[in-house]
Amino acid sequence: MQIIQTVVVKQILTENSKKKLFNHFEAQKLQLQREKNQLQFELKRIDKTKNFSPGALKNHYEKEINKRSEKEKLLEFQIEQLHILPLGSELKEKEVQALVEIKIGDIWNEQIGQPTIIIKDGIIEDIR
Repeated sequence: MQIIQTVVVKQILTENSKKKLFNHFEAQKLQLQREKNQLQFELKRIDKTKNFSPGALKNHYEKEINKRSEKEKLLEFQIEQLHILPLGSELKEKEVQALVEIKIGDIWNEQIGQPTIIIKDGIIEDIR
């Protein structure tokens, strides 16, 4: 019988992967800033036209702006943590699903333990 099992994929932090993560975080932060600016522009435009109910729509836009601000703060925190982490640290990158073959007589705890794939600079280094 085959069952589906979750496998954790971890990345070993190297100078190269640290740069890639930093660039990725900065790109996300820049995108969030663009979205915030666009939402603020739309909010000002709607305020000037006065064609819509100002309360509900303004609240919606402010909520969206605040949501992006919170995501931006989280990214700034992640960037700070990235600078603190030493090279060689293992970072959880994602989880994937894998098919596992089980049969009568297998030891359950050994078969169903949390497997982990370790990646270093895009190359699988270890499977635990």
